Amino acid sequence: MNPQCSRCNKIVYPTEKVNCLDKYWHKGCFSCEVCKMTLNMKNYKGFDKKPYCSQHYPKTSFTSVADTPENLRLMQQSKVQSQVLYKEEFEKNKGKGFSVVADTPEMQRIKKTQDQISNIKYHEEFEKGRMGGEAPSADHNAAYQPSSPQSYNYEPQPPRSAAAPPTPQTGGGKRYRAIYDYAAADEDEVSFADGDVILDVQQIDEGWMFGRVERTGQQGMLPANYVETI
Repeated sequence: MNPQCSRCNKIVYPTEKVNCLDKYWHKGCFSCEVCKMTLNMKNYKGFDKKPYCSQHYPKTSFTSVADTPENLRLMQQSKVQSQVLYKEEFEKNKGKGFSVVADTPEMQRIKKTQDQISNIKYHEEFEKGRMGGEAPSADHNAAYQPSSPQSYNYEPQPPRSAAAPPTPQTGGGKRYRAIYDYAAADEDEVSFADGDVILDVQQIDEGWMFGRVERTGQQGMLPANYVETI
C-alpha cells in the first residue's frame, strides 16, 4: 500500500516518492517550512523532523546555568583541583631542560610577524597551484619587510562545474534582484547576496532558474523564491 505525503496527505507513488526525516513526501512537496523552496537530499536541513533551507534553518540557543551555592562550590572545587594538578606537573618537570617564556610585547610582535609571513607563503602556494603560474621570485620575498600589522583576507571563488550550462545570450533573459542571501549548495549553483542584480535569467522549472550575478560575474542555478523581478 502506498503511503501518504506528509505535506499534502495525498497518496505518494513510487516514481515521485522522497523518503526523508522518517516521512514520505512528493518531490514537489519536499520544501522549506518557511519559504516553501523546493529542496532535495543535498541541500535540505532537518529540524524537529521538518525540512528547512539553509537560510531559514532554526537557530538553537543555549540556556544559562544559575550560580547556585552548589554550582559555586563545584566550580571552586574544580579550580582547586586544577591548581593542584598544575603544581604537580610543575614539580615533576622542574629541571628537565625547558623554561617558561614570558609573553612580552616583543614576543607578541615576533609571533605576529611570523604569522603574517606564513600567511603570505600559504597564499603564494595556493595561487601557484590554482593558476598554474610561477611562484614569486626569492628577491620579492627577501624584499618584504613587515613593519606594521596587516590583515590578509582571501576568499577563493567556488570551483565551476565542468558540466555547467552554456552561457545565455546577453539581454536574452530577464533581470531580477535578490531578496535573500544564498550560498551555493552544489557545483552548478551560484552564490549571491541580498540586493544583488541577476542578469540573463532563464526559468528552468517551477522552483529553479539559471542566471548570472552582475556583481561577481558568476553564473549558475538559483532558487526562484530568493529573487524578485526588477
